[in-house]
Amino acid sequence: MSDEPHLNYAAIGNGHVLALVGPDTSIDWLCLPRFDSPSVFARLLDTEKGGSFACTSDEAIRTSQAYVANTNVLRTEIETGDGRFELLDFAPRIPLGLTVDAPLELHRVLRPLAGAPRVHIRFDPQPDYARATPRLVPMAAGVEIQGASVPLYLRTNLPTEYVTDGPSFRLDRPAYLVLSVGRQPDVDSVPAIERLLELTIAGWRHWALTCALPAFRPEVVLRSALCLKLHQYLETGAIIAAATTSVPEALGTERTWDYRYCWLRDAAFVVEALRRLSHLSEGEQFVRFLRHVADSGPLQPIYGIGGERDLHETHLDHLSGFGGARPVRIGNAAYSQSQHDVYGEIVLCLETLYTDPRIVSNDGSLMPLVESLVSEAIARSSIEDTGLWEYRTGRGHHTFSKVLCWVAAARGANIAKREGRLDLSRAWCAWADAEREHILKHAYNEELGCFTQMLDGVHPDASNLLLPTFGIIEPTDPRFVSTVRVYEQLLAPNGLMLRYRHSDDFGATTSAFSICSFWWAEALAMIGRTEDAVRLFDRLLAHANPHGLFSEDIDPITGRLLGNFPQAYTHVGLIHAAVTIGEILESKHARFRAWVSFPV
Repeated sequence: MSDEPHLNYAAIGNGHVLALVGPDTSIDWLCLPRFDSPSVFARLLDTEKGGSFACTSDEAIRTSQAYVANTNVLRTEIETGDGRFELLDFAPRIPLGLTVDAPLELHRVLRPLAGAPRVHIRFDPQPDYARATPRLVPMAAGVEIQGASVPLYLRTNLPTEYVTDGPSFRLDRPAYLVLSVGRQPDVDSVPAIERLLELTIAGWRHWALTCALPAFRPEVVLRSALCLKLHQYLETGAIIAAATTSVPEALGTERTWDYRYCWLRDAAFVVEALRRLSHLSEGEQFVRFLRHVADSGPLQPIYGIGGERDLHETHLDHLSGFGGARPVRIGNAAYSQSQHDVYGEIVLCLETLYTDPRIVSNDGSLMPLVESLVSEAIARSSIEDTGLWEYRTGRGHHTFSKVLCWVAAARGANIAKREGRLDLSRAWCAWADAEREHILKHAYNEELGCFTQMLDGVHPDASNLLLPTFGIIEPTDPRFVSTVRVYEQLLAPNGLMLRYRHSDDFGATTSAFSICSFWWAEALAMIGRTEDAVRLFDRLLAHANPHGLFSEDIDPITGRLLGNFPQAYTHVGLIHAAVTIGEILESKHARFRAWVSFPV
């Protein structure tokens, strides 16, 4: 890894495992046994002592890498002076009736393709964020990794010394390496591994087959959907914000955060993005998680993926950080913040799911949860909060939070009416009508010509580009059209949208928040500037890594991806923008007819 690291990783997983594989075949990030557990491999955050797992060649001449079509299975082909071989990386995800079998295993299959290529295995586990002292103990058909907080095993049909000592060897027959947690894997032969690979590919392709893709840029939407699917923890239904911790928003800053947790806001957006693509089971699983955390006490912005409430933040000072960025953090202090928008997003999520005719629900206990959420939203609507950007000091009357409190009441009224609670529906509607007028009056700055971050404020905020999607204002309203124009001038000086321009707890923000640029593209389409929207969308796609994946941020000067990776929120923004642009283009060109093909 160079001194200037890049996020050219592919993500592989199965709902229990989520690993990042680099272009050199190195697994540089993997936490076990959960997404938010201590790392086993963390070369991403320390190139010297973080730990990694590579299957490469000292004599590599050419390397190519890509996902197997419509899957989260990664194929790497390496050409050497003596031949050519391929590596297939995957976490088994086996269709099993209405569910899947997703063991805590990561599989690597090596296949010779031509000649007599020589392969080098670098297996360097460093458990507990490289704080433990591991021992590789040879055993029959592999090694046991001792020193971790959980038992780890590597099973292989290669001689043990190839793994423990790392000499190069001639690959003249297929080989496998299976890393497992808790127990040795059951598979013990190449045919067994090949069968798991075949079923995993078939399972991912079946999931992809059921995606209702837009006519606009369907391939990138599908890759984003497959990426989002990796972020949901099968055990509980929690959806994490990103796979990593402490990849900085901007190099040379302390903007390093741990995103391996479930933000209720981000998760609700993920659920809606997948619902728009006709995947609803993920939403149903998330609602189960939501019910669990709602029963455990007052809602907070983020939780551990098992519903843990205390995410105490600490620093790992022994790790050098991504590109030298420190501190490396685990935990996230935002769990204790007041972010009032969360009530609106959760009510939105519940309403869109349970008014969808494809979902059959006889859950009579939904209404008490909705009543609690709406009551909290109304009570908190007049109170200052830290906002969705999670300022660590200072609170205010954030426009986005006020709008989402309004959403909670307006959409909650729909649910109440559906459930026969007309008294609640009328009361919430009346409050929402009055609150809408108050927000629109105080959130729009006539002098600046845009909606502002705070009520009666002066600073622009890209989250206001979402206002029409929540229904509080029409996209054709002159105030919103003007806001888009002003934001282009104030927040996108380099063609990428910043969240805001004023200083925060850590000084001036310099990196563009990737989802904000997709919000911009969607807003352009909504106000009728469809050609500009398409151009911007395609320009944003050029910033994706070679696998079509995005992180949280983009450096407007270098175009480099920064921030935690892969970022679910960014891929949500991509999906929503593509679907909206596609719908508007179809309407504009009168394409509402059967047999319309995807563009070539």
